Amino acid sequence: MASPDDFSTLGEMFERSADLYGPRPLFGTKRQGGWSWMTYAEFKDAVDAFKKALYTHGVRRGDRVCAISANTVEWAAAAYACYALGAVYVPMYESQSEKEWAFIVKDSGAKVLLTATEGIGDRYMQHAPGGPVRLLGMDLNVYRAYPGTQLMQDDPPPPSPDDVACFVYTSGTTGDPKGVVLTHANIISNIKGVLGLGMISEEDRSLSFLPWAHAMGHTCELHGLVCMGASIAICEGVEKIVSNLAEVRPTVLFAVPRIFNKIYNGVRKQMEEKPEFVQWIFEGGLAAAKKHKRGSALAITESVKLTLAERIIFSKIRRKFGGRLRLAISGAAALSHDVAEFIDALGIEVYEGYGLSETSPIVSVNFPGNRKLGTVGKPIAGVQVTLDESASDEPGQGELIIRGPNVMRGYHARPEESAAVFTPDGGFKTGDLGRIDADGYISITGRIKEQYKLENGKYVAPAPIEEQLKLSPLIANAMVCGANKPFNVALIVADMAAVKAKLYGDQPVIPGHAPETLLADGRVHEAFAAEIERLTAEIKGYERIKKFALIADDFTQENGMLTPTLKLKRRNVLARWGSEIEKLYA
Repeated sequence: MASPDDFSTLGEMFERSADLYGPRPLFGTKRQGGWSWMTYAEFKDAVDAFKKALYTHGVRRGDRVCAISANTVEWAAAAYACYALGAVYVPMYESQSEKEWAFIVKDSGAKVLLTATEGIGDRYMQHAPGGPVRLLGMDLNVYRAYPGTQLMQDDPPPPSPDDVACFVYTSGTTGDPKGVVLTHANIISNIKGVLGLGMISEEDRSLSFLPWAHAMGHTCELHGLVCMGASIAICEGVEKIVSNLAEVRPTVLFAVPRIFNKIYNGVRKQMEEKPEFVQWIFEGGLAAAKKHKRGSALAITESVKLTLAERIIFSKIRRKFGGRLRLAISGAAALSHDVAEFIDALGIEVYEGYGLSETSPIVSVNFPGNRKLGTVGKPIAGVQVTLDESASDEPGQGELIIRGPNVMRGYHARPEESAAVFTPDGGFKTGDLGRIDADGYISITGRIKEQYKLENGKYVAPAPIEEQLKLSPLIANAMVCGANKPFNVALIVADMAAVKAKLYGDQPVIPGHAPETLLADGRVHEAFAAEIERLTAEIKGYERIKKFALIADDFTQENGMLTPTLKLKRRNVLARWGSEIEKLYA
């Protein structure tokens, strides 16, 4: 492996990888029913074509280039072209509203806007006609054929490590998105911080479905794998994840807890439909695998159960994921300890990490030889994490403060908001509550902005409780409330397919049964009450959910209840369902 010290900008990192791994496959895309692969050398040609085209359109060092696109080869080529030119890449999500696109384009001061399709360009222009931005398509063939691309005779001077590489706009859960200003040095420090952890090699392959517009997908997957000479298959869509996994046969998976929760619930549901003997093997095998992972010796009967479970069940589950998946990396939100143990027991090692857009994003991560399930690992090299215990009323818990070369320069054009998130000595105030144990492992316990006080003065962090509730196959989503109230309540989005199965089994549902009618059935309420009791049995007494309301409409990006990174927009949910929540206190 080449030395990790011979590059200091993202452009240099990519040039190094292109030279080292030229004939190796980099990006895989599915076309006409089959997967085709572009090598590092071929991708370098695409980057050079993009660089010439952008230069022809007047893009120079420091200019901002916005892009609206899902993960594509063109997205990556445009990004590395910008890094080489010293331009600032500003990615957006296709799922964002036209209003948010227009805001980000204006706020960033973009010179060029790249759109994945002509339809996206039309939608943008209808909302923001006559803007100063130059609108371009992202089709690689168009750029290769552009008549002016040969006008750039010499490469412009390369950017310095302190130049800005990108603006990563936050999801905007509490207002307009803020542009996180990240330099080349910020992101490179993150990449170098994980290079020596022994997690990824050039033989690895991922299936990419986390958006690269998000900091985790951007740094951890795209840059991290490109730096190591690994391969990235670009998922056709969220609904195709399972089938694409079987086709691509990845060795590593980058995902958020929501994906792992779906795996957990899906396998559990399948096992419930199996004969009792298979269920007995499955549960016994899981228990034995968890015990073995903790380093405990197994009794003979436990070894037999584990062997049978591995041959009959676990190996088949792994084959659904392609049969080669050896590790899964989880981030962006806290992963349930139960789910982490479950995935681990199936033979897929789980490594959970922690970070924020403002920290490029990696702060800490579990890695081989240094792993403790239920935590987000230890800080990576060069990063220091301390606790401000004044932010919490519980001993040993506080706000996580981050110091290191990965910390952002600030929020674009928001000096007051930038100043508010830094300590006098330059530490970044994350807004996250956590603990640090004696071995240096960090645990996330909540979000300061989300926590609230009950009438009794006790603080509640709702997100961990919500994640626990979503482990039920009956619960598609949940929001826990209780600010200035005597107790916690929950708004529960029911998984209607699971509800129908609970009521009717394999029998067809009687025509005319609306979701509201099904959810009003007393048996359904009892089933949800039992699930809530089971899943929250370990939380503090004052955090328990005393009452709940059931709804059928899920929280989605389209209805404004979720951000593009699937975080809950609590104020939007309250605006829509506040009256139902208040009824629970009547």
